[in-house]
Amino acid sequence: MNTKVKLKEVYEVKQQYKAFYTGGTIVWKPDAQQFLCLNNGTISIVSIDNLHEPVALGEQETDGEIAEDVIYTFAVSNTGNSIVSGHRSGLLKLWDGEKHTVQKMWKTVHQGPISRLVFNPTDSVIASGGSDSTIRLWDPTEQVCLGTLRGAEGLINVIVFHPYADSKIVVAVGDDTKIRAWDYESRKQIKTFEGHFSRVTGVSFSEDRTHLVSAGRDKILILWNFESQQAVKTIPVYETLESVVVLPAGLRVGGIKLKKGKVYAACGGEEGLIKVWEMTGAKIIFKQSNSLVAKAAEEGGLAITHLFYSEPHGRMAVVSADHNILVHDCESFDYVHQLSGFSDEILDLILFGKRDQHIAMATNSSDFKVYDVSTMNCRLVKGHTDIVLSLCANDRYLLSSSKDNSIRLWSFTEEPFTISCVAIGLKHTNTVGCVTLSRQGGNFCASVSQDRCLKTWKIPKKFTTEEDGELPRLQCSLTALAHEKDINCVTISPNDRLIATASQDKTAKLWDASDLSVVGVFRGHTRGIWAVRFSPVDQILLTNAADCTIKLWSLEDMTCLKTLEGHDSSVLRVEFLSNGMQLLSAGADGLVKLWSIKTSDCVQTLDRHDNRVWALCVTRDESVFYSGGSDSQLIQWQDVTESKRQQELDQRKDTLLQEQELSNLLSERKLLKALRLSLNLDRPLSTLKIVNEVIRTKEQGLEDTVRKLSNDHKERLLRHAIEWNTNSKNCRPAQLALNVLLQETLAGRFQVSELNKHLEASLPYTERHFKRLTEYVKDLKFVEYSLRCMQPHAARMD
Repeated sequence: MNTKVKLKEVYEVKQQYKAFYTGGTIVWKPDAQQFLCLNNGTISIVSIDNLHEPVALGEQETDGEIAEDVIYTFAVSNTGNSIVSGHRSGLLKLWDGEKHTVQKMWKTVHQGPISRLVFNPTDSVIASGGSDSTIRLWDPTEQVCLGTLRGAEGLINVIVFHPYADSKIVVAVGDDTKIRAWDYESRKQIKTFEGHFSRVTGVSFSEDRTHLVSAGRDKILILWNFESQQAVKTIPVYETLESVVVLPAGLRVGGIKLKKGKVYAACGGEEGLIKVWEMTGAKIIFKQSNSLVAKAAEEGGLAITHLFYSEPHGRMAVVSADHNILVHDCESFDYVHQLSGFSDEILDLILFGKRDQHIAMATNSSDFKVYDVSTMNCRLVKGHTDIVLSLCANDRYLLSSSKDNSIRLWSFTEEPFTISCVAIGLKHTNTVGCVTLSRQGGNFCASVSQDRCLKTWKIPKKFTTEEDGELPRLQCSLTALAHEKDINCVTISPNDRLIATASQDKTAKLWDASDLSVVGVFRGHTRGIWAVRFSPVDQILLTNAADCTIKLWSLEDMTCLKTLEGHDSSVLRVEFLSNGMQLLSAGADGLVKLWSIKTSDCVQTLDRHDNRVWALCVTRDESVFYSGGSDSQLIQWQDVTESKRQQELDQRKDTLLQEQELSNLLSERKLLKALRLSLNLDRPLSTLKIVNEVIRTKEQGLEDTVRKLSNDHKERLLRHAIEWNTNSKNCRPAQLALNVLLQETLAGRFQVSELNKHLEASLPYTERHFKRLTEYVKDLKFVEYSLRCMQPHAARMD
């Protein structure tokens, strides 16, 4: 081992990436720079480029406790300056959109939760729809109810104001199939549109304001004449729709220009594709071909949940059922931004790129996500048809495995970043749980599966696409029935000669990479082994298991060299650090531990995760590592060992200088100046000597000096005085200090935390001192009395 390697001692959280959208209401601000998303009863404001930490409005609801006043829905004003939110308590709160503070709040009179909130075009009226089938109109400046609109049935799902502010019309949809319109000044229902056979999910006005387009779960789009309330065109779309947006004329969508005088509607639903219909001609003029939204698993299921259009920027945003936000440029329909609102369970992480520029994340999804480390901009990578379980990468390729029994090889370029699937391996007959790439040549890879087989695959130098357009197949070069139970992990040695596997059958095995012959078997764990790793420098193999232990094995004689114990639950992942001299381990208890192999000690325990930590990945320079797990959190940790050491050195220098200064002040008899310095150094004995000297020399100014002390120094002096008070020899300086400090407390110049606790600690000793002094006074008085009685007799004897 290289002893010159600087060992890590302290890691700290540099960045914590949490979910910012967990379903429900989502709004794209008018400036198209921010999304406001409902996140576990709060509102998260996230930048479209994802460069800034999301801002949270409201009380966070966690699994352990339920927040009293969670947010059910919200709306943003047309200027973007105000946000109104509907709460569990029945309150409406008006927030300042810039300062994120509550400006006003008022009670609604809805019988039940609020389901929808909308501002009118001039932001002078807020409409709230509830589960009580009513729509109430509010003046946000005066917080008064302007009226109640009745007539809808069931929960209010959609509320849309007429784009012309002078029209005073609001359109709303309940749980039934009818679209209703009211004049909200007279509060009368003026129009009813009947034509849908199932719930209406989207309503949008045409550019000329004379037509209305509606979409529903009955798989039809309807173009309505708003004045006559007649259905001009009914179009069967053969998919359940969740959202519809009317697009303006003159806009280019996917290279096609929308003509004037016609109504164009973009819609999205269970197929996961955006389609643009020319409503009067009932034909599709554009159908998305590059969708990253997976089709709904069952008929009538959800794929696209929201659709937004930003006219000033010519962009369209799609929100998927798995909480991804995808922003398209309308003209080319390429992806401009991709945001992942919720990652569910993080199963694997891998850093790749020349400077570890990208991090790939496998979650409970058939797509895996690639983030740019500097900006955390997301990119969804589609290909697998079931949950991706494992990832591995080298300088040229990224390898993934999935529950769809396949492995996929991906080629990537860095600037600009592109990734594409170049080959697929299909020989496994069950879930492929782990994959690994060769370290040196990158000319082969290995995979293990629940079919209990270990397979090696040849990676050719070039890939040629099949004539029918199908992906090339990876050639399986060797196969071995490796274990008796599911295989959890596979890894290749740094020299590409050995392969190690770990299984639920409590054993790890070593294989010759050239012919898959068994080199050795490692037995000793009492539960299934989760992972296995080769040391980067020594002939050592590491295993970690569900028996809460980590074992180090010799590759020469297959014996166990060390067993590290410290986790209280299964150890799920371990990585080597510092040239094989240290370890990072992650457990099912949510803890990440840093170990020293030489001493077998746990150097540091990192506790930020709330659940199992499945994934760890370390940068090449080991200054940063990432962890992810079942709590959906991706945490970036930074090595701060050097900065902490420097900080300790600086602190030690400061302490030495202050100690020298204290010594100088004491020798110069500057007692009151020395008192402050002694408190700063937190030296109870020095402080006691100074106070005793003040009492002995009867120096004035102790009270003024204590009064000028900071609150922290006063609290420190209080702790010192309570400590002195426990010894009868020091009761006088202790009582003097306590007297001065209590006067400061009564005068309001000293705020002490846990005052009762401090008083309880000092009272018994104070009472004992008082009793002892009382006895001394009694004895003294008795002696004085005796002397007075003896004086006349002494004079007579003289």
